[in-house]
Amino acid sequence: MENAEKLKNARNILLKLHKAMLDLERHNYEQSHGPVNSGEFLNLLLENKDFAWLRKLSMLIVEIDEMFDLKDGIPSEMVDANLKKMTEMVELKEVDADFREKYQFALQNELNALGLHTELKKV
Repeated sequence: MENAEKLKNARNILLKLHKAMLDLERHNYEQSHGPVNSGEFLNLLLENKDFAWLRKLSMLIVEIDEMFDLKDGIPSEMVDANLKKMTEMVELKEVDADFREKYQFALQNELNALGLHTELKKV
């Protein structure tokens, strides 16, 4: 499988993993602070420091999507760089300790996230 194809497959799994982690974080937030509507939750995701770790995943997904939308072809260096970023996150080699801690917490507390994480590592 060529790297661009591998990245597309990994991106699709990452999107599902991101959703599972969003759902877990929303549930945990609502347990402590009460229910929030979608707009309020979006604002929390964008502005609240407790959700900053999820923005790393969001930004990587957007970066990959924008790369695949390029009109003049996709440089293999970009594909490889995004694969490397994703690998570092999934293998918990990410420098950001807060990201690693919250990512691991999500994997330990959300079976769907753990399954998707395992699937992503295989890609």
